[in-house]
Amino acid sequence: MIDVRAGETRIRTGSWIAATAVASLLLSACVPTPPPKLPEAPQVPYQQKMAWILQLEDQRLTRIDLPAPPPPPPPVKGKKVVTPPAPPPPSSLPDLAVLVRDGDPRVRRRAALATGRVTSKAGTALLQPLLTDADTDVRSMAAFGLGLIGDPSAEPALVPLLSDPVPTVRGRAAEALGLIGAGGAATAIGQMVAQYAKSPAVASLSPDDESESPAAEALAFKLGLFALVRLKAYEPIASAVLDGGKPVTTWWPVAYALQRTEDPRAVPALVQLLAGQGHYTRAFAARGLGPLKDPAAAKPLLALLDPAAKSGVELTVSAIRALAQLGAADAAGPLVRLASTPAVHPNIRLESVIALGKLGAVDGLPIVQDLWTDEWPDMRAAALAAAAAIDRDSFIAVLSGMEVDRHWQVRAALAGTLGEFPADLAAERLRSMLQDEDKRVIPAVLTSLARLKVNDLRTLLLQRLDDPDFVVRAAAARELGKLRPEGGADALRQAYKSATADAAYTARASALEALAEYGATEARSTLEQALEDKDWAVRVRAEELLHKLDPKADGSPAAAAAIAPAPGRPIAPYDDPALIGPTTSPHVFIETAYGTIEFELAVLDAPQTTRNFVELARKGYFNGLEIHRVVANFVVQDGDPRGDGEGGPGYTIRDELNERPYLRGTVGMALEWRDTGGSQFFITHSPQPHLDARYTAFGHVVNGMDVVDRIKAGDVIQRIRVWDGSGWLEPR
Repeated sequence: MIDVRAGETRIRTGSWIAATAVASLLLSACVPTPPPKLPEAPQVPYQQKMAWILQLEDQRLTRIDLPAPPPPPPPVKGKKVVTPPAPPPPSSLPDLAVLVRDGDPRVRRRAALATGRVTSKAGTALLQPLLTDADTDVRSMAAFGLGLIGDPSAEPALVPLLSDPVPTVRGRAAEALGLIGAGGAATAIGQMVAQYAKSPAVASLSPDDESESPAAEALAFKLGLFALVRLKAYEPIASAVLDGGKPVTTWWPVAYALQRTEDPRAVPALVQLLAGQGHYTRAFAARGLGPLKDPAAAKPLLALLDPAAKSGVELTVSAIRALAQLGAADAAGPLVRLASTPAVHPNIRLESVIALGKLGAVDGLPIVQDLWTDEWPDMRAAALAAAAAIDRDSFIAVLSGMEVDRHWQVRAALAGTLGEFPADLAAERLRSMLQDEDKRVIPAVLTSLARLKVNDLRTLLLQRLDDPDFVVRAAAARELGKLRPEGGADALRQAYKSATADAAYTARASALEALAEYGATEARSTLEQALEDKDWAVRVRAEELLHKLDPKADGSPAAAAAIAPAPGRPIAPYDDPALIGPTTSPHVFIETAYGTIEFELAVLDAPQTTRNFVELARKGYFNGLEIHRVVANFVVQDGDPRGDGEGGPGYTIRDELNERPYLRGTVGMALEWRDTGGSQFFITHSPQPHLDARYTAFGHVVNGMDVVDRIKAGDVIQRIRVWDGSGWLEPR
């Protein structure tokens, strides 16, 4: 019984399990299997977006295509191929069209700047929607970026921003309109400037105020004025800043604007500003009066040369140059006094000698001839040129009895001076100078021989196309382009090809420029080859020349395909934290015989430029270099290992144009044309607004401007060191 029942029980239990299993199978057949859960879209961190932006602007691209997904595995016989679902796209992409629409206003602002720096006209459509962005900084930078692109079609989108609620945005819109040459907007810009001209923010400023970040209204006023200068719009300027012919403010931007217009109607206002206060205001007024050649300006300008006036270097130099432009004969006496007084600043003495030559001042000839033996090469060079201008008849005779100068710079200056004489007097002397032991003399000799149109010029130039020195080859190519002799185009094509081994771009670019002078038929093929040059600067130049040969075309098809991305390795990885999120601003210390110049690097505004400078400094690149260029009341320039303005590190870097203004002590990167920076840098003596948004500003002097003021050409940089906030960066 028990066994039977137990058996029955086991049988029944087994039947129940079986039934349950069948029911479960039937149920599973009715309910579909849920699909596998897809991964969430990957979120791109802020740092990655910044790295993308750095890469895009450095390589001059608007987007970088991500790698294609791997192909599916090959089918296996007998197995069903299951295609996995495509992963969701990431939250952002290395594409400026995406980045300018990012949810983070910091990313949008930085992407707007990068779009401007790339300078592609495709960027115009990307930036215009940002002009109505809710974030003030984004609107402001979008306007600035459009200015950098330079596309005139952006004018209708920019003009409404002249009425933006925020003064800073108004100012940047005006600046952009000036940069793109929007002459039709001049009246509207002038009205905006006039609105702020009498505001407390402007009225309260001293004549020499040069705050990098003034009140918003003052910034808008200044940027609007500078825009009108670029547009050469005197009447809107005058309507905004003159009341009854008198300036409504003596702040220096007003004098700068009136000076740059070179309009005779500005003379009365400039004379008033010259008699007022402020070194910058008066210096700009003096500079403006020279080109206008109003004789009435001579008397107040002469007064500035009186020792009792204590005018300072900036104002004195500006007055000297203006008097020379006016042809003021009465200036000869004061100029002789300045030139002959050793205690006077060397740069003032130099400008006095140059002015005596321009005036043809016979009374100045004795001191000029005395200075032929001065210890300073720049002074000897200026004295030679001045003597030749004052007394051409006796110059050659006197020169024949002189020994050859020991400094190449003086010999090069003499070659330039001889180019102003008749060929029968100067040609043979110039031919002998072609054998100079210093190659830096030869370009000036070739230029003067070309000016004299000597009979064998073609042969001389063709021979020099094979010179070992790239600057000599560049000079020969340049003069061949002007002469355009038969067979010159073939020689220039070969010169470009031969120069591909050069580290410097100079000879290749000069060959292309000269070839373009022969016209499209001769030049196009080589120019299109140059669009793939190893140096980005040459590609840029080739594209510009192609456009010049055919203005209606926006570059050839080859140009659009080959110009980007910029070749070469980056200075540092784009995701380097010190580039995308620096925590300190390193300071540079330039040691000279007069003392030390200290400037702070603008690592946020120009990350690649500052890193390049630091790396060169750590290699000792600048140590021992002569300062090759000083233009009083303008710049001190160095960073050239050749010393003639033609040298560099053997590569170029891209511009990082930014909103930093060129004020006294701003440090900028020197250029020949767009994106030709490398190692040559300059420090400004005084405000230079015409450089704004044209040259990369990458630092500002915080100590030692008195040292900058004392420097003259030929002085030596003893050493450059970099302090990163915690210690001196070690040499590499």
